[in-house]
Amino acid sequence: MATVISDNITSPLGLTTEQTYKAVCEGKSGLAHYPCEDGKGGWNDLPFPIEASLFNKEQWDKIMVDGFSRFESLVLHSVKAAISTLTFDKERAILVLSSTKGDIELLEKGEDMPSLADAAKKVSKAIGIENDPIVVCNACISGVSGIILGQRLVDCGNYTHAIVCGADVQGRFIVSGFQSLKALSDEPCRPFDIERLGLNLGEAAATIVLSREMDFPKGWKVDKGAVCNDAYHISAPHPKGLGAGLALGKVKDADEPISVIGVHGTATMYNDQMESKAIEMAELQSVPLSALKGYFGHTMGAAGVLETIIMMRALEDGVILPSKGFETCGVSGKVKMSDKQMTAEGNTFVKMLSGFGGCNGAVRVSDRTLPQIIVNDILVKQSHSVKITQEEVVIDGEKLDLESRGKEMLTEVYKTKIGDYPKFYKMDMLSRLAFVASELLIESEGQRVINNYQLTINMPNTPHLTPNTERAVVLFNHSSSIIADCQYVKSIDKDDFYPSPAAFVYTLPNITTGEIALRNGYHGETSFYLLAERNEKLMQRVIKSTFIDRDIKSVIGGWIDCPSEDKFECEINIFEK
Repeated sequence: MATVISDNITSPLGLTTEQTYKAVCEGKSGLAHYPCEDGKGGWNDLPFPIEASLFNKEQWDKIMVDGFSRFESLVLHSVKAAISTLTFDKERAILVLSSTKGDIELLEKGEDMPSLADAAKKVSKAIGIENDPIVVCNACISGVSGIILGQRLVDCGNYTHAIVCGADVQGRFIVSGFQSLKALSDEPCRPFDIERLGLNLGEAAATIVLSREMDFPKGWKVDKGAVCNDAYHISAPHPKGLGAGLALGKVKDADEPISVIGVHGTATMYNDQMESKAIEMAELQSVPLSALKGYFGHTMGAAGVLETIIMMRALEDGVILPSKGFETCGVSGKVKMSDKQMTAEGNTFVKMLSGFGGCNGAVRVSDRTLPQIIVNDILVKQSHSVKITQEEVVIDGEKLDLESRGKEMLTEVYKTKIGDYPKFYKMDMLSRLAFVASELLIESEGQRVINNYQLTINMPNTPHLTPNTERAVVLFNHSSSIIADCQYVKSIDKDDFYPSPAAFVYTLPNITTGEIALRNGYHGETSFYLLAERNEKLMQRVIKSTFIDRDIKSVIGGWIDCPSEDKFECEINIFEK
């Protein structure tokens, strides 16, 4: 398993891990109120007040790098700080960048917006790493997903070092989107509290450097990781915490007690309630919880990495930090949370996150010395293929006879080959492409499972039906969700300011994997990655590494890029162990 050998946090509470952790221990919060005054608008000319954790001008002056955007500068600052004292073979290293929207604020301003994948490549080259980087774009769980991917790539022997950075900056695009979903509070957030009103947003970057355990036997180890989909709804969590409970169940170990669980704790009504039920489902209700959003707000792509680092530091000091903003429990699940500092017992913790698209992630971290684990080469065979461009559709080498081309061609395929899922017409272009391709692929396989569950052994606190966790969905592209991004920008560019919540949700490219999971009842891993260019070797490495989760028996995986409605490319396959 991979060892954490260095880290950095760059946040409004401090530009180093030490400064940030010290501020948290002193009870400080980066959250501040940005009001609307006399109808003139508030922060970024938004027509409503916000409570958020944002960098100030003095901090940005220290972070900014000539020739780099705000987001790129923030990533570069954190990564450079994390590797500044390290010496390693850069030819055997990879940058894993976790983010939700990257430089999306530039699009809203009408400026050229580089792809997140291009931004990652720019940072990677700036630190002297020529290997293609990979961006994890898995909504709010991106940080945890990035740690899991970094661990897998190191444990599989693909790289000796994985530099995992999570980062996001805030702007009108993101803030208005969460406001359209009625998810924001204009007061400091109160995770798990009975009077919680919603989340606060934050911006930050956080980096951990992972290396092979054989080179660094001592230190914090990324022990286990899991991503599970709840296959319930693309923007609402499963009320019984199914996906999160499954992920927690995968990372817990009967022989190794968990000292503390770092919950997502967004302080929204449904997320916190869901997490409490997930913790009960995994039979971990006696484990103390830690919620950190009261210090940083929801830092999105940075959250999983930032909060993992803070928890490592706290356990090193033998403490569980107070959950700022919490007073009285407001969830039905039995949980153990406190607004007072607690003494930690043991040296193992779990960090969990949940996000749109039904994705849920959990990673277990421990500082104990363990026997060396060697991941044997995973043999994967490829079966069944669907290729789609704006000109044609090819299934297992046979071209469909179609009259239409471009966007209309996808609708023709839906009508003639599928036809029983009217939600298709509500999807954005990228999701339509993914949906049609996956339907054709599954049909060619002949393994359609109509029900969401299969009859197997019972799980604690669940019905006598166990979710289908044997199939994963792993997709890659370059353009992210650019068509949906542009459509959403149009919805907020109005005097009356009525941003579209439906359009906002589809600006997350991992919604494509969520739609496939929801349609087919898949509760295995769903992940979405961005690459600067199509790289078959790297894609194969990532897909193979997915099988480290021993429950996964097959993967729907491949390339699906849709830079415009008139130009798209999809090639997905079924991969089996």
